[in-house]
Amino acid sequence: MIGCTQSYPITSGGAGSGRPLTVFRYSLGDFVKTTLSALTLSLLLAAGASAQQSSRTQPIEGIRDNGTGYHALVGARVVTAPGQAIDNATIVIRNGMIQSVERGGTPPAGARVWDLTGQTVYPGFIDSHADLGMDQVPEGGDVGPTHWNPQVRAWFSTTANLQDDEARRKALRSQGFGTALVVPKQGIFRGSASVVNLGDAGVRDRVLRPDLAQSIGFQRSFELGGRYPDSSMGVIALMKQTFMDADWYERAWDAYDASGRAFLPPETSAALGALENAVHGQQPVIFETRSEEEYLRGQKLAADYGLDAWYRGNGQEYRILDVLSQTSAPLFVPLDFPDAPSVDDPESAMDASLAELRHWYLAPTNPAQLADAGIDFAITSDGLTSVADFLPNLRTAVARGLSEDDALAAITTTPARYLGIEGTHGTIAAGKVANLVVAEGDLFTTEADVRDVWVQGKVYGVTRAAQIDPRGTWMIASDDQWGFQAQLTLEGTLNRLRGFIDVAPGRNVSEGVRVEIASASVIAETGRLEVRFPGDDLGYEGTALLAGSVSGNDFYGWTALPNGANPSFQGERTAPFTGDAVGTVASDVPDIDLPWIRPMMEYGVPSIPQQPAAVFVRNATVWTQGPQGRLENADVLIRNGQIAEVGTNLTAPRGAVQIDGTGKHVTPGLIDPHIHSGVSDVNETGATIVPEVYMGDVLTHNNIWMYRQLAGGLTTAMIKHGSANPIGGENVIVKMRWGLLPEQLKLEGGSRTVKFALGENPKRCCYEGRYPDTRMGTQEIIRDHFLAARDYEREWKAWEASGEGIPPRRDLRMEALLDILNQELLISSHGYRADEFLALIRLAEEFGFRVQTIQHGVEAYKIAPELAAAGVAAAVWSDWGGFKMEAYDATKYNVRILMEAGVTVSLHSDNQQIASRMNWEAGKLLRTGLTEEQALTTVTINAAKVLAIDNRVGSLEAGKDADFVVWSGNPLSQFTKAEQTWVDGRRYFSLEEDAVLRAQVENERQQLIQAVLSAGSGDRGSNGGGN
Repeated sequence: MIGCTQSYPITSGGAGSGRPLTVFRYSLGDFVKTTLSALTLSLLLAAGASAQQSSRTQPIEGIRDNGTGYHALVGARVVTAPGQAIDNATIVIRNGMIQSVERGGTPPAGARVWDLTGQTVYPGFIDSHADLGMDQVPEGGDVGPTHWNPQVRAWFSTTANLQDDEARRKALRSQGFGTALVVPKQGIFRGSASVVNLGDAGVRDRVLRPDLAQSIGFQRSFELGGRYPDSSMGVIALMKQTFMDADWYERAWDAYDASGRAFLPPETSAALGALENAVHGQQPVIFETRSEEEYLRGQKLAADYGLDAWYRGNGQEYRILDVLSQTSAPLFVPLDFPDAPSVDDPESAMDASLAELRHWYLAPTNPAQLADAGIDFAITSDGLTSVADFLPNLRTAVARGLSEDDALAAITTTPARYLGIEGTHGTIAAGKVANLVVAEGDLFTTEADVRDVWVQGKVYGVTRAAQIDPRGTWMIASDDQWGFQAQLTLEGTLNRLRGFIDVAPGRNVSEGVRVEIASASVIAETGRLEVRFPGDDLGYEGTALLAGSVSGNDFYGWTALPNGANPSFQGERTAPFTGDAVGTVASDVPDIDLPWIRPMMEYGVPSIPQQPAAVFVRNATVWTQGPQGRLENADVLIRNGQIAEVGTNLTAPRGAVQIDGTGKHVTPGLIDPHIHSGVSDVNETGATIVPEVYMGDVLTHNNIWMYRQLAGGLTTAMIKHGSANPIGGENVIVKMRWGLLPEQLKLEGGSRTVKFALGENPKRCCYEGRYPDTRMGTQEIIRDHFLAARDYEREWKAWEASGEGIPPRRDLRMEALLDILNQELLISSHGYRADEFLALIRLAEEFGFRVQTIQHGVEAYKIAPELAAAGVAAAVWSDWGGFKMEAYDATKYNVRILMEAGVTVSLHSDNQQIASRMNWEAGKLLRTGLTEEQALTTVTINAAKVLAIDNRVGSLEAGKDADFVVWSGNPLSQFTKAEQTWVDGRRYFSLEEDAVLRAQVENERQQLIQAVLSAGSGDRGSNGGGN
């Protein structure tokens, strides 16, 4: 059997399946080498030189390397695992494996002895999400039957394409990493990630776990090309479609094989085939996230499609600790702490938002907060501008509260467990792979340097100890033509020297100029000292260099001046420096007690308001906007978040929260049928017809306008797709539940609407050559897609009846179009001109779909009878018009004319700021002759009817949601304020609470600005708040 070979499919399918496969051939020994058994891996590594020919495919040329890799590391403090250490320990290594670890001990005969007295040895670090730069896009793009969308590269294998950058491996080793999960970075579906060691062996000898997980990102790669998707909701729509397509791909090929290949085969797609295990939950999927919202989106996708999800975090995990505590999904946390906001002058300080200031202060505490909450996580170097920032930032995290043990676990035992290599990696113990980090001291609480990194028993030098200690005070003299007299003072630690130089025109340096040095460094290999300082104060333009050799208390060498002169010098140390050779890491920002709030910005709250069992509003002017009309001196009773009764002389239940409405007005919560705030993107312009995208997929709770709109009495709104497409995406209706997460903002059981757009916007967008570019084309592309949807429906019915042939695939775009045709997805259409709306109504009559509402409708008054006859509602502006040619023929009487014709008409804002004062917009209508109650209907009950949610909101009637506003006076007056805004029977806004929040915001801002200033501009870089 030793000489036999077998074929092992890497992509999908089985023997005789007939589907396209990616197949590698392995000898039996090579296959065993790539199995996931830690025991097998240990045995192979232990086999050593005696077995090298039986376990390798490449013939040996020349004389064999018969070295055994036999080493004894003695005298060090060995941290064998988090919380476990042995002083004066001996580690014996042979053939890449640890043979023994014990206190004291005698080095075995024949072993090379490494004296590590005074040094500390850690288990080799493991980077759980590393970028080794191996997936660059070939010129001209990818080739072969991959996928129709270039952003779907699930076929890409970091094992099959392991040709990484030696410089990147070296950079990672310099930070202590010996093993990494190498993750591709190009595209949305990026390909499979593999566990590799970071040594310099050949690629065939470095793969530990091939193609362990699929990697997915929420952003496209422009290098790959392709137009669709170009929005965050388009990305999620493509993800959903691809997951479904991968499942279909397997079934389609199975059907083809089962038929005896009796019909034409399905398409071939390496990307869909590569996703087979992932969509069945048999291969992890890593979502790379850039924000807390993207983490939540990945979590929902995983739940909806049955994925085994892992997450590359984003540094904002401290904001969703409550969510993370409910899951055990692997989490890889980056350390890319933000720079401090600029607050060096009053104008800049005013521009710094509380969200920015909070994140700067809290980001370095992110790992500590996760650990304190009992949330499992690993730490990755991914995301750093320079890998060299990893250890400094990790020390910052420790200084800001992360324990040393938790820090070590996050780069050793935890990632080893996640990656399934805990049997061989992550700790220092007999029988484990000899991956070690040798440091000159404690790596987590001091600025100790990494001296060596061992990878599978091979040592890689990182730094050398300085041969000299140049710290102290030096008198330097030069008698050359361009020479000078100076006193050089060097302080700090050996790896962070600092100081100044006093330069004098004569012998008396006290008469000279003091210059802060720019840098000072010791060249470890030569024992030379190099000091650089600006020459401006000495009359030179440029930087001066003082370089020479140090021997005891003597310093001699040459100076390179900006004028080109190179005077020699001699110096003598006149005073030594007393201090630690290695610096201790400590936080240089003050402790600030910042309360946890959501969202983490201005006016964030620690929790949502309580919902009282009963609320009683007494003696107010109540605008019911229902059959009861406007009632004077009336009462409103709310029970458990719903309107229970409205009338006069009601009795308040025992224990009810009571509101004195004397002199005040109470209305239903205001409703805006058209806003674009509160989402990550607005338009998906990568394709012309995109009803598969859903605005609800990209909601964000980090939306300050929601709070401002609550302050203006707004309680419900529809967030719409933009107007770049004849058929855009599905809209989402939200309630202004400030302090809740995106999914909790959605109106439960609300209607479904889709954005159509007519006129100039869709025909002039978005790139040269896009169809349509005329109004006629807009009409025809809509018609053509509806016909395609009916064809799609017929194909499904035919297959369901016969079961013959390839099973059809679910197409989210076609299904959304069918939902429109079946009146399950209602049309809300952007437009201005009357002729375009009439054309859409005729198209609805042709295909039998329903136009729920026209939006903007500047010329709607021209076709008011036709709209009323067709049952089409209108959402318009109060007085906007004339801002472009198709909006030129406007009238401020639009609403009145539509109302008188029997059209259900409301106002909309299409603007986040106007949405915060919709009562003012309604008040403008009084000048057209409408009554006050008619005017208010346009932002309450009629707006609810426009959205087809009037069974839930829009009026104060028994059984409806308790969304209401308490106003200081008549709600149509510009002098009136919303004193309280209630949603679902919870008070989300009040002027009293707002005053408290404003004071809190100002107090936090001042504390954080002072923290930035105290941290000092020199430490504002990647450390996010200093050390």
